[in-house]
Amino acid sequence: MLESKNIKWVYAFSIAFILINAVCTYMEFYYFNLIPAAILIILLALFSLDKLVLLVVFLTPLAINLQHLEGGLGLSLPTEPIIFGIMIIFILKQLHKNTLDAKVMKHPITIAIIINLIWIFITSVTSEMPIVSFKFLIARLWFVIAFYFIATQLFKDYSNIKRFSWLYIISFTIVIFYTLYSHYLLGFKEEPANYVMSPFYNDHTIYGAMLAMFFPTLLFFMMNKKYSSSIKFAAFLFLIVFIIALIFSYTRAAWLSLVVALIVYFMLLLRIKFRTILFVALAAGVIFLAFQTEIVMKLAKNRQDASQDFDKHIESISNISTDASNLERLNRWNSAFRMFKERPFFGWGPGTYSFQYAPFQHAHEKTIISTNMGDRGNAHSEYIGPLCESGVLGMLTFIGIVLCTLFTGFRLYYTIDDNETKKIVLITLLGFITYIVHGALNNFLDTDKASVPFWGFIAVLVAVDVFHKNRKLEAEVIAE
Repeated sequence: MLESKNIKWVYAFSIAFILINAVCTYMEFYYFNLIPAAILIILLALFSLDKLVLLVVFLTPLAINLQHLEGGLGLSLPTEPIIFGIMIIFILKQLHKNTLDAKVMKHPITIAIIINLIWIFITSVTSEMPIVSFKFLIARLWFVIAFYFIATQLFKDYSNIKRFSWLYIISFTIVIFYTLYSHYLLGFKEEPANYVMSPFYNDHTIYGAMLAMFFPTLLFFMMNKKYSSSIKFAAFLFLIVFIIALIFSYTRAAWLSLVVALIVYFMLLLRIKFRTILFVALAAGVIFLAFQTEIVMKLAKNRQDASQDFDKHIESISNISTDASNLERLNRWNSAFRMFKERPFFGWGPGTYSFQYAPFQHAHEKTIISTNMGDRGNAHSEYIGPLCESGVLGMLTFIGIVLCTLFTGFRLYYTIDDNETKKIVLITLLGFITYIVHGALNNFLDTDKASVPFWGFIAVLVAVDVFHKNRKLEAEVIAE
């Protein structure tokens, strides 16, 4: 009888919802339709936070970004409100009972992330625009908490590492088809490639960066002998779609990042130590600084602008004479360096660059896409941006995260015996490298599109280091 009464209540609520929703729809009030989805999200948040995190991964490529909201920040719907809720629930749970693994908390990458967050907090207090900076800090916190601290626990289940990548890839492919179709209607020309992925991605640079980031993952799924023919064939089809999308994205930085990832792959095969690579990179930087005048004069001779022709578009990468995109990037960097010189230690405040850089532009450096208001985006670098916003320690603490991640990835690749786990480390490391190379020319970590895979990939390496690096030995013990 009790079950019969419960079923009657279910029917009653269902009929009531349908009737109310019909009235709301007739009156053109459509938000009532969101109630079932909201209830589902609340239930997942309370009883299955791991599934909610994976749901957000799937929703991220499909999220719509609303820009220029009050306070100067954008909002990605529906993902960022959900991520904010995840952060609040996580903090409340930790206050009740600490569930984070001690080994994760003591990991060098975790320590580097915490130091970076502390410095962002300090420079938010000293910021020229504290409200903007604290909003930036909160946004950074919800990405780090959801896709690093929670994700490392999520990746205790080894299969979730693969689910993470597949969920992003599958929904991203929907966006790719939408983009390619929109681009097809415009004749696959170079200029429309900048915006045809809107409203899902702001422009072709972040779109191309994410294509490059998941490229090694698809190669792994396609070539792994342990997988069934159907999975390998599906990965092959996805890879073809990604290649086509990458070509027609006209994103030079994404192409360059894949070349660098390929070079690092051969270095790993040759078992070149990370400190050797770091030394070579530092030496190259010193040589560039020593001969920068000669190098700039040489680059100034290149006048090939961005083009629909693939070879000419590649050639335009080094054009700092007439290519508006490259010149505007130099304008932003020079403005950032001038801001840094004025406030070298604390900076102007996290997230404030786009509000403060206008007076630091020089007339002879402006381009046709410059603005006197300084309202067209950020510093176009994950390294130079923190330098002017949070001072020299802002840049160094972020570089510290990058170096710790690279060192961990190299160490794991050279020491892990289990072949599949080694390959997981390889593709995660190469995907991460594509982003940090891309990050020299653009910065997207204030958006969910890039932050979800960026912090997620770091979490994969930490989870493997803490939980899965002895999988082969564990499997042998279980077999015995």
